[in-house]
Amino acid sequence: MPGPDPYDDTSRDYEQFEKEQLAQDRDATSVNTADIDDATAQRLVSDLVDAAVVTPVPEDHVLVHEPSVTTFDSSTQLAVFHRGWTAGRDADGEGE
Repeated sequence: MPGPDPYDDTSRDYEQFEKEQLAQDRDATSVNTADIDDATAQRLVSDLVDAAVVTPVPEDHVLVHEPSVTTFDSSTQLAVFHRGWTAGRDADGEGE
């Protein structure tokens, strides 16, 4: 019986397909914080203030992220931090 036909070998196709699927899965689960502009950050911070997750301290011109007790003087920094913090907590919850 002759060996496998080298032109009919699909194992490399399968490996490439699997690599592409893993990359897509990784992209879907990662959090992108680079897309936060000022308007998006303002909306997110406003929603977080309404939800009592962030406390504004007007006399110090800062925002306090209550769950982590971290202080920010920029709404954009706070929005990026909160997205990362939330993603980290979600990832920890999935691992349990």
